[in-house]
Amino acid sequence: MKFNFLLIFTLFITQFFCAQNKYEKETRIDKADFPENAYSLLETHLENARRIRFYKEIDSTKQSFEVKFKKRKLHYSVEFDPQGTLEDVEFEIDVVDIPEDNWMTIENYLKSNHNKYRVKKIQQQHPTLTDENPKETLRKAFQNLILPEINYEIIFSAKTEKGFQAYEALFNSVGKLITLRKSYPPNYDHILY
Repeated sequence: MKFNFLLIFTLFITQFFCAQNKYEKETRIDKADFPENAYSLLETHLENARRIRFYKEIDSTKQSFEVKFKKRKLHYSVEFDPQGTLEDVEFEIDVVDIPEDNWMTIENYLKSNHNKYRVKKIQQQHPTLTDENPKETLRKAFQNLILPEINYEIIFSAKTEKGFQAYEALFNSVGKLITLRKSYPPNYDHILY
């Protein structure tokens, strides 16, 4: 009994600490390898889109499928789980696209927790709500609506004692931090000489 408790406790702690770091590997795949139901849900939104690319993504906590494309001068990323269920829609934005008060809250967090930082990328995220039809999530995202349920994903690097560290932070629509993960480059499956 003591052994089982120790084993479960150790697994829980390991999972908790691994979830704080992001080890991501993104592999480009053919359209044929992308979940068919996910593609059919998104197909009408891909009209007039350019640079359509399909990916399989594996990170430290999950596996997913992603389609990236450019439409109306915006870079979109639409993510699905392995069963083809919509997870979220993201697109790149600039600081000026975030309401000023909300950006000030985000910036205050960054300044108070990191001496020196640089924002590399900002994305507006439209997550699929549990009681919402995925088609409705897509409609809201492609209309670029600023709604209370959206999030902002900020990718930034900050100075640490050992140099610079990349981070991925997720803030809610009013600028409150939801998650913060260290981001590491993908591990390549080849030998370096």
